[in-house]
Order: sequence, then C-alpha cells, then structure tokens
Amino acid sequence: MTAGQGKIWLNGELLDPDRARVSVFDHGMMVGDGVFETVKATNGEPFALTRHLRRLARSAAGLGLPESDHDALAHGTLEVLAAAPKWPLARIRITYTSGPGPLGSDRGDEGPTASIIVAEQRPFPATAAVTVVPWPRNERGALSGLKTTSYAENAVALAYAKERGGGEAIFGNLAGNLCEGTGSNIFVVRGGRLVTPPLSSGCLAGVTRALVMEWFGAEEEDLPLDDLYRAEEAFLTSTTRDVQPIARVDGTALPAAPGPVTTKAMEVFAARAAELMDP
Repeated sequence: MTAGQGKIWLNGELLDPDRARVSVFDHGMMVGDGVFETVKATNGEPFALTRHLRRLARSAAGLGLPESDHDALAHGTLEVLAAAPKWPLARIRITYTSGPGPLGSDRGDEGPTASIIVAEQRPFPATAAVTVVPWPRNERGALSGLKTTSYAENAVALAYAKERGGGEAIFGNLAGNLCEGTGSNIFVVRGGRLVTPPLSSGCLAGVTRALVMEWFGAEEEDLPLDDLYRAEEAFLTSTTRDVQPIARVDGTALPAAPGPVTTKAMEVFAARAAELMDP
C-alpha cells in the first residue's frame, strides 16, 4: 500500500490499492459509460454526502444505469475515510459505471462497477483566474446536466485555460449564454444582483451551487457570455472550492475580488457549512 494512502472500496469490498482492480473491459474505461461524484471531507468527515449520492442516482438514471445502492455507497465512503490518513481536507471520488461490456457501445450484462477512493485535497488559491474557452456546451445534448465520466472535453478545456494563465475554464452554451466551468458553477454580480445560469443552460446542478442559493440567495437568469467580462464581481462554486472569488477573466481584472457580495456569500457559506455536515 502506498505511503499516506488508505484503502479502496470496490463493489462492497475494502481493498489495499495494489489489490483493487477493474477490468479493462469496463465501459467506464472503454466508452466513458458511467457517473461519479466528488465529495469533500474535513478531518475525516464527509460534507453533504446525502446530496451527492442523490445526484449520483439522478445521473445514473439519466444514463439508464441500474439504480445505485445509496446505503452501500454511504457506508463504503465512511469505511474508506476511516482507513485513510486524517487529512484536514480530502477529496473522495465515488464512481459508478455500467460495468464490463463488449468492444463497442452496447452494454454488457455483468452488472455495474462501483468504487470509492480518497486522497488529500490541497486548498485552492484565494482567488481564481478563468479563461473562456471557444467550445460551447450543448445544453440540448443527451448528457446535459449529468455528472458523467465522459470528461475528455473538460480535460481539453482545462488544459487550454492553463496554457493561457487560467486556473479554470468557462463554457458558454449553444445559445451564446454563460454556462459553467469544467468542475464548477459560476455566479455573477451585475447591478448589485447576484445571478447564476439556470439549469436549462446546460450547467450541472452543483451541490455547492444549490447550498449558496438556499443559504444566501441568488437569481437564476440567462446571461450573455460577454456579461462575464462586465461583471462587478463573480465567483466559482464547487465541492472542493466552496466559494472562490474570480479576480480575472481572460486577463481582464474584475473590479473587486472578493467584492462585498462575494465576501458575504463566503462568510455565510462557511458559517452554515460548519454547522451542518450533511445539509
């Protein structure tokens, strides 16, 4: 077992990393036919695990996969955390695929593969620089709004952003409106109003996005992509970022990072998240 690494949960069994094996015929590897969740853990305790597992089930249903076992995955997550080093901040990855299948897009009949792994998570920078990428999200696509393992588009977009000094890539959609980041949602302040793209834009229904809206408040509204460059403030939300102010968009500095609205959102989120580990 690698130093500093815990065990891996695979199809109900807790294994050392060198014994955890998934078939090369698994369709999660072959064709990206699977879904996943990233869950934050602080000092060995998962945050918003119930919400994440519910979203995993929705994504699986959207792909037509068998229903995932909520209780087994919740128990497996706690087992993996108990066997891991007590990192102050950790990232849990729960993956659920259609399982082994033939050499093509047709699914096999051996049943799904479920795995849970954990690793230390380094904190994100205090502010973010983002890069708008030239490839739009397809808000009408079959995978729109699902958190699937088909992540190559995000990998290409994030590499594009980092080559240009950005830490996150931002997508518009086919309608020319603001959508999301590769692993984050985005909020914009215009005219003193806090606005975030609606789910109909094609963005993922982020867990942190939903909590910010519930705890702090924001309006869902379609925003032309160019509005991002004219924002008074903007911030990203994600499981591992929480609320991260955006300082620059394609090299254009925003007026404040964080501004007053973002600062308040950060304070409210931190306070409520400290009170409720499974909101």
